[in-house]
Amino acid sequence: MSIPANLKYTKDHEWVSIDGDIATVGITHFAQKELGDIVYVEVETLDQTLEKDEVFGTVEAVKTVSDLFLPLSGEIVAFNDSLEATPEAVNSDPYGAGWMIKVKISNDAEIEGLLSADAYKELIGA
Repeated sequence: MSIPANLKYTKDHEWVSIDGDIATVGITHFAQKELGDIVYVEVETLDQTLEKDEVFGTVEAVKTVSDLFLPLSGEIVAFNDSLEATPEAVNSDPYGAGWMIKVKISNDAEIEGLLSADAYKELIGA
């Protein structure tokens, strides 16, 4: 199972890549595997400022719909709109083409609360 060491993770199975004050967010390989075939990604919070742990969207798989939780407080400045046509990119490339949103971070201190790759591996028993 792929768990890139250069990313941060949440207990809700999201990954975070931080570049300056912008965080790119998606769901982990573990999460997409648990969900199964993803058929729809919905994010209606573009250009909104949300707090950490608020729902920023949903991901729909063949069997279920799951909420997506914001790992860091901030403004959602981009949505990967290619997922509207190809939501299966979340399954095939969760850390690349399957990214979901970009967030302008408003509270840098929250970064410390994210999990390292090793801590995430421990969480999922990998």
